[in-house]
Amino acid sequence: MIFGLMNISRNKFTITVVVLAITFFAGIACKNKLIEEQQIFTYNESSDIATLDPAFAKNQSIMWAVHQLYNTLVEVDSNLQIVPSLAKKWEISNDKLTYTFYLRDSVFFHENDAFAYPTQRRLTAADVVYSYNRIVDKQVASSGAWIFNNRVAPNGFKAINDTVFQLTLLKPFFPILGILSTQYCSIVPREVVEKYGKDFRRNPCGSGPFKFKYWDEGQALVLHKNVKYWEKDKVGKQLPYLNAISIRFFGNKATEFLQFRQGKLSFMNDIDASFKDEVLTKAGQLRPKWNGLISLKKNSYLNVEYFGILMDSVLPQNKQLATNNLLVRQAINYAIDKRKLMMYMRNSIGIAAEAGFVPSGLPSNNTKVVQGYNYNPTKAIALLQQANYKPNLQNPIQIITIPIYADLASFVAKQLEEVGIIAMVDVVQKSVLLEKTSTASAPFFRGSWIADYPDAENYMAMFYSKNPAPPNYTRYKNAAFDKMYEQALQTTNDSLRYQLYQQLDQLVINDAPIVPLWYDEVIHFVQPNIKGFTPNALNLLELRRAYIE
Repeated sequence: MIFGLMNISRNKFTITVVVLAITFFAGIACKNKLIEEQQIFTYNESSDIATLDPAFAKNQSIMWAVHQLYNTLVEVDSNLQIVPSLAKKWEISNDKLTYTFYLRDSVFFHENDAFAYPTQRRLTAADVVYSYNRIVDKQVASSGAWIFNNRVAPNGFKAINDTVFQLTLLKPFFPILGILSTQYCSIVPREVVEKYGKDFRRNPCGSGPFKFKYWDEGQALVLHKNVKYWEKDKVGKQLPYLNAISIRFFGNKATEFLQFRQGKLSFMNDIDASFKDEVLTKAGQLRPKWNGLISLKKNSYLNVEYFGILMDSVLPQNKQLATNNLLVRQAINYAIDKRKLMMYMRNSIGIAAEAGFVPSGLPSNNTKVVQGYNYNPTKAIALLQQANYKPNLQNPIQIITIPIYADLASFVAKQLEEVGIIAMVDVVQKSVLLEKTSTASAPFFRGSWIADYPDAENYMAMFYSKNPAPPNYTRYKNAAFDKMYEQALQTTNDSLRYQLYQQLDQLVINDAPIVPLWYDEVIHFVQPNIKGFTPNALNLLELRRAYIE
């Protein structure tokens, strides 16, 4: 009798669980359907967002959010070409020093109480002047102040009238349009900035496709559609299509993956290493069981991952490495099997860097011309013998890296050991690595360089001896390079300038102050019902034309 009662109870329990499960999944289905109907795009930002002030848009998490809220004078299209945005057209003077921009007269900032009635105000050339002066204002201390340093003439920002803005340079600098497309150069309204002061970081106001609604820092950030946005698609329909963007802040990548699998996130940017093999083949394709459940989008990304070698002699003699020897540096480059690294540690996300430092995707096409290093351990050993290299057990090469790249550094250390170079991995926090590279106390370090603007000059600036660290973390100094770099900045002919970029890149590769590892790729995992959402080489989150089917 007791046994029978237990069976009845167990059956009731089972039925209850089933009902609850059905209710739960029905709830998810209804919620997902509601999200679809409401056109809400949701993504996770695992690294948090420090500010929504474009003057401090120094990393991807900030740039992605800022790009939704603000506009720039010009922008970069999917082919990395500079195209109009707030400026409908521009003219460049014959001496290449003066740029005159003609602004659209139908662009308004988002509603804000800081404006006199009505609560919206038209964007004018005076706002451009204010925004750019704010970047270089020492009291603001913008992390983007460097973009105009030694480039813009005194009083070089001028509003000719409400719709004409003029920029004057000290000397020709052709990547200037690319710089104006960066999120640092987003246009902000003086009234709102002055009303909130430092708290403008969490009270943003721009002219972009989405406007600020709500931010519980570390929990959720919500942006709503700007129903008065100025831009339209090719058939005249107003952008954006989405009604809202919802940003979550799960710091754990495993949680992010689970949320994505449950359909609660519209997409994932990259994937945690622990899930790569479950989702991707070693060739970088979706495993068959995920076909139809996930859409995989890959695209070239203007980011190069590398190891840097300190070239300066600031270190004490007993701390200097054998890497002061050119032949040893070249041997290190030949000793690393980059293709094997890409396949087994990256699931083929990216391209082995066997050309120059400048990645593919730029107009100068450096990767098609510059001769780099392929895997050749025999040649590495021969170079070490020629250099009379002898392993130093008391002073091995220390590979300084951050925790997420510890496995990568260990792989490289093992490869170096196979040709007779003793190396050990030193794992430090990111803040420590930044301090070491900035103070010339990191002889051999892992680094990456993401293009601020789509021009090879952005990569070559890392090796110009007159530049501090950043960006010249290796303290590379070559008189021939400096002269050619300055020549490239003055060259008005695109083809000739691209040739100079290629020659500069080859000089760097020959001197080997760096060990390029791979040219990166953007990899997005997208829900099948998300349409109009495509990656780009700057990995900028572009949602103006995205929608939920």
